[in-house]
Amino acid sequence: MDEAGWGDTLTAEVLEDRYGLVADVVEPVHMGTDTINRRVLTDDGLRLFVKQYRSMADLDPARSAWDMSEYCRAARLPVPRVWPDADDNLVTIAGGSAWAVVDEAPGRVTASAMTIPLAEHIGVVMGRMHRVLAAYPLPRRVQHTRWRTEPVEDAVAKCDIVMARATRHGHDRLDQLRADLDQRRADLRAHILQLREHVPDTLVEQALHADLTRTNLIILADAVTGVIDFRCASATPAWELGRAAFDPRTVATSTEWATCALAMVRAYRSEHPSLPMREVRACARVALLYMLFSFYRATTAEYDLPREAEADLQRHWDERQIAIRRLFDDLEGLEDELATLGTSGGVA
Repeated sequence: MDEAGWGDTLTAEVLEDRYGLVADVVEPVHMGTDTINRRVLTDDGLRLFVKQYRSMADLDPARSAWDMSEYCRAARLPVPRVWPDADDNLVTIAGGSAWAVVDEAPGRVTASAMTIPLAEHIGVVMGRMHRVLAAYPLPRRVQHTRWRTEPVEDAVAKCDIVMARATRHGHDRLDQLRADLDQRRADLRAHILQLREHVPDTLVEQALHADLTRTNLIILADAVTGVIDFRCASATPAWELGRAAFDPRTVATSTEWATCALAMVRAYRSEHPSLPMREVRACARVALLYMLFSFYRATTAEYDLPREAEADLQRHWDERQIAIRRLFDDLEGLEDELATLGTSGGVA
């Protein structure tokens, strides 16, 4: 039996032994770096998503993430159910691996830019989620704030590190990457101090999903039907809001990107008016800073991913480069538009 067949057999055995479920069809899903993912159809018609963790070195973050997921589902947010195992654990240990089993939400992860109705619904779901999670205990994991605290020259030095890694791994677009990194160095040195100057000195910090982006939203007919892959970290709502509202794929490929972003923020604020307006207004600036300090997906060969997944990572890097330029060009106008949302009430 080949490795894939052995994995499918092991999955079926784990489902039966630990969950009392009989797998009829097991199908691999070739995405993800920390887990091996499979879709399963059971003999009684259940559609499940099964995650097998590659490492059991530190499962506490995984357990925390699934606990947060169930907390949000209990608050009637669109979050798929996590199946407890025979011992009522959300993460089970079997066959030398850790596993989690969740219902498969109807719909799919969309590969296209947001529409305005979808942006509005994401804003509604995120606003409700932030309101619900404001009462959740602060997680031990803390989302990094390099965009706010890292010295500029440290980020500049990473440009050289990324270029060296790309050369070592035989990156197939070295000239383009070199141009991208030259531009990033120039932006970091020319703009970071001014961008940071206008971010509020204090920002709300609370428990958040911490990876609430396009790839972790299941969509059906311009509505969010499933929020998946909770990271569960302490972070700032303005960061998570800005990261979603200024999704690089939408900013890079849609002429309606600014309208989508404003629609999301408006809908978010209608559900979560207690976030201070100065932080809402700053979400575009925070999103831009976050992009400037992120080098994720600049190189991809070291992840040893399937070709489709690697191509998606490369596309994301390209879209982020375009998004940075567009946000630079329109930042002042966007912040003026965001400030007008405060006229409907809420905390200043």
